[in-house]
Amino acid sequence: MIKSYLLDNQSFLSYGFFNRAGGKSKGIYKSLNCGKGSNDNIKDINSNLKIVSKKIGCSEKNLISLNQVHSNKVYKINTIPKIKLIGDAFVTNKSNIALSILSADCAPVFIVDKKEKFIAAIHAGWKGALKGIIKNTINTLKKNGCLEKNMIACVGPCIKKTSYEVQNDFLNRFKKKNKKNLNFFVFKKKKIYFDLSGFIKSQLNTNGIKKLNIIRKDTFNKRNNFFSSRRSKKNHHNDYGRNISIIMIK
Repeated sequence: MIKSYLLDNQSFLSYGFFNRAGGKSKGIYKSLNCGKGSNDNIKDINSNLKIVSKKIGCSEKNLISLNQVHSNKVYKINTIPKIKLIGDAFVTNKSNIALSILSADCAPVFIVDKKEKFIAAIHAGWKGALKGIIKNTINTLKKNGCLEKNMIACVGPCIKKTSYEVQNDFLNRFKKKNKKNLNFFVFKKKKIYFDLSGFIKSQLNTNGIKKLNIIRKDTFNKRNNFFSSRRSKKNHHNDYGRNISIIMIK
């Protein structure tokens, strides 16, 4: 479980960014696959969810997730939802509700308002980030009485720019949105690389969050022991596991 020095200072939080170590799954899902959207054995996935729930200190029924669709949809959570909500971010100020994000190269992002004791968990792939999922989440917090000056954030493990090769059509989407987005691309040996965590950081900064840190773990790099959609495709696997990141108010 990977931690953030910035979030560690907040005693009311329980949280963690998990890689693929310490679970029950086998084969290409070895070992801590928490993605029910994968084709892994559901019993193994449930066992893995029990493991992470115990580490965070919540009951399994209080560990909630979203049906993530690379959108800019944000929810405020007051009680445990009866159905899985469709969207890519949620916020809460209720204790013992664990917000979880599943990822396999996209970035899990946590935002915390230290004064109002609100938390947010965001699934930020390039599509959601470009659509404004970061801004919408911050605006949702603000509508609930939070102020940017009291917010801190952490961008969790995701694919890094040295591994994230993209094509011209991808570059053009970002350039069309704002020419300044060219700052998040690296051009090397006729190839184009995208800095996802850098782009997310800029979105956090632009929307008023100045105090943040980035976990410098590349999910594509096999040595870091994360599930990676891109690496799985490169290895011609027909599926892949999902990493889980969880945050909760104690």
